[in-house]
Amino acid sequence: MSTLHFSERQTRQSRTALEIRNDFPIFERPTARGKRLVYLDSAATSQKPNCVIETLDTYYREYNANIHRGVYEIAALATERFEAARASVARFVNCAPGELVWTKNTTEAINLVAYAWGDANLRAKDVILLTEMEHHSNLVPWQLLARRTGAVLRFIPVDPRGVLVLDDLDRLLDGCKILSLAHVGNTLGTISPLERIIPRAHAAGALVVVDGAQAAPHLSVDVAALGCDFYAFSAHKMLGPTGIGALYGRRALLESMPPFLSGGDMIRTVEYEHATFNDPPWKFEAGTSNVADAIAFGTAIAYLTDVGLAWVREHEKRITRYALQRLAELEPRGLVVYGPKDPERMGGVISFNLADAHAHDVASILDTDGVCIRAGHHCTMPLMQRMGWIATARASFYLYTTEDDVDALAAGLEKAARIFKV
Repeated sequence: MSTLHFSERQTRQSRTALEIRNDFPIFERPTARGKRLVYLDSAATSQKPNCVIETLDTYYREYNANIHRGVYEIAALATERFEAARASVARFVNCAPGELVWTKNTTEAINLVAYAWGDANLRAKDVILLTEMEHHSNLVPWQLLARRTGAVLRFIPVDPRGVLVLDDLDRLLDGCKILSLAHVGNTLGTISPLERIIPRAHAAGALVVVDGAQAAPHLSVDVAALGCDFYAFSAHKMLGPTGIGALYGRRALLESMPPFLSGGDMIRTVEYEHATFNDPPWKFEAGTSNVADAIAFGTAIAYLTDVGLAWVREHEKRITRYALQRLAELEPRGLVVYGPKDPERMGGVISFNLADAHAHDVASILDTDGVCIRAGHHCTMPLMQRMGWIATARASFYLYTTEDDVDALAAGLEKAARIFKV
């Protein structure tokens, strides 16, 4: 965990993205072709600073032990740091530690709600409301829930820019029991106006689940201020390791829900034909937990806190604005940018296509110059179909992205335009 003093935090917050990159060892390596690594795929997964890597190494070298069971020294230390990490992550989103459930990732967190709350509370013809821009992880679990219960799926539409259309929201909310939507869209970067949507959903009697996978790494998230009922996010998109995520749930809801998985550590007492369950959050954490990665998630949270989410957000807006300007220079070559095109209304994500070239081919050409972007449907196939796109290329930014990275992207696209003769 970070032990920086206030003056040191001020220094870190005043550092540039180029200086912050020094904390990330992956940027020291050249690509196989000897090029500088230009990583523009942080929406898929972020890179990890030295402190997170060192936390994992230290755990396995010095106090690897199971938690909540052993009374010996290293088991007690592992338990203490595991729960301290939970408290750090809970503070980060402004909830109580008892409202913060460890999960494998955002996907598992959403599935937890769909099964544990959904199966117990939804009936035939109840409405599940989603949006047309959802990631498959916030679509397929609700499709399966609808199939199990007979509930009905509805969708908040998006306009051609990928912005949510709320004109008909009250009708869509009629009969709705649960609304689940992305805080920030992973394909277009659209920021959902939760401050407008959540109160109207609650007024209609619906619970609100927020997919925060693309928001928690970049925006200051306060679940109490948002008023949502559940909020899911993943460590690996916010400088932490893979395999660990978190679900915020209102305490009363977590207490009323049955367990999602069962086994060790989630129980209070067990008899041959009966068991009673632990309190939240442990009721939802069956079996041996991902101890090392949870502790390292706490370190990632400390690092982000030291840098400051306000700094991260302002930096990303500057980079996004600069990237939009550079990409606009390529419009005469057939480059088309999708999404809101306003850094105030979007996360650090830009999707685009270059004339008739397939996004995979564009990404492959960029890779020859060390530029890493995403290409495909980005786990939003229905959105792609809705918009009439076969696929898109996607560049995404984070606190270590520099203007030089954006220039490398623009240069790579110029090269692709020449190759494709557009």
